[in-house]
Amino acid sequence: MADTEAKLIDAAITDTAPHYEPYGWHHWPEFPWPSYQFRRALGETQEGGGSVSESFLAASRMIPGDYDSWHREWMVVADNNFRRGEEAEAKGHIQTAMNCYLRAADMYRSAEFWLEPTDPRRMPTFEQAELSTRRFLEHMVPKGEFVEVPYEAGKPMYGYFIRAPFDTGKQPVLISFGGLDSYKDELWFMTGRGALQRGISVLLMDGPGQGATLRRHGLPNRFDYEVPVGCCIDWLATRDDVDMSRIAVSGSSLGGYYAARAGAMEPRLAAAISHGGVLSLYERYKDRGEDHGLASHMKWVFGADSMKGVAEKTRHFDMRGVFENMKCPYLILHGGHDVLGVEAARQGYAYAKEAGVDVTLMLVDADMTGAEHCQHDNPTLGQELMIDWLADIFGIDQRALLAGKV
Repeated sequence: MADTEAKLIDAAITDTAPHYEPYGWHHWPEFPWPSYQFRRALGETQEGGGSVSESFLAASRMIPGDYDSWHREWMVVADNNFRRGEEAEAKGHIQTAMNCYLRAADMYRSAEFWLEPTDPRRMPTFEQAELSTRRFLEHMVPKGEFVEVPYEAGKPMYGYFIRAPFDTGKQPVLISFGGLDSYKDELWFMTGRGALQRGISVLLMDGPGQGATLRRHGLPNRFDYEVPVGCCIDWLATRDDVDMSRIAVSGSSLGGYYAARAGAMEPRLAAAISHGGVLSLYERYKDRGEDHGLASHMKWVFGADSMKGVAEKTRHFDMRGVFENMKCPYLILHGGHDVLGVEAARQGYAYAKEAGVDVTLMLVDADMTGAEHCQHDNPTLGQELMIDWLADIFGIDQRALLAGKV
């Protein structure tokens, strides 16, 4: 595939009818940002985050490009699923209830996406996503846990700890973070389910600048993400069911930087995964103006008053001079037709390799699907690629695991 940035999200699309692109379904070609977010929601239906028919039903009732209608129609299908979950639970139909709660969680996440940080609808919608996830986790075997990881005084980070459903004693753990706009309640569909299937417990986290940690405490992100990752490892060390020699970290999208930085600077990590590659964040942010599709969200996450201020903060988000410290195996998984670009992944891989890192680059081509940013068009494939790699690093015999022989 030619190495160009021609698939950048704002590139003009001449075909204005809904159609399939190399990076997946393009629902509203004249509105690429909502199309990208719909593609993300649609992909996560195959991991339980909604249903295909309900997603298209919601989209059919939206006014293209109108974010109030986006919120309203996602809320309709989310509320329907949450209500069905409660009714099923009351009747003892627990599997149906779990299915409904999981669908509702991701639908509420979609509903919240375009709301401004100060919009009075934002926190209630987010809390419904959390409540839906927690209702789902309560019925898992073993039961999933809502956790608060100590961070700043009186300002913990929020997450979910879920043990893999195997009688294997102390288990390896994947600490999973989202990125600029993904948070713990979406990570089930991106990394969590796949890890549990392969005998790896998960700690799905909202770090600074993410999810509940941003919304409840107003804590922006930070370049030295080894600090919050280190807090997560400290918390894991208090448990008696964790194999502390096999702790990994993953981060998706902007979280790819977080994971790379932590993998280089936190020596207790046994592996790191960048679900979306990066080398220098400033190079990607320096030309983004106030008209960028996610400008408001970026300023919120970075704690800046302007996009120029965001760009200045990203000067510290740079792996040059940092990759040299990485001692653990490192994976970069990147969509070969990523709408946000491919070159950053190749640059990060080349630099890490030159720095002596044990690095693997996987570029997913359109023929496999999953060629979109963070495999949003096919998150199942993304999980399979990432977590099989991690299972091999951890020495997990999947045949023996499933046969109950480990």
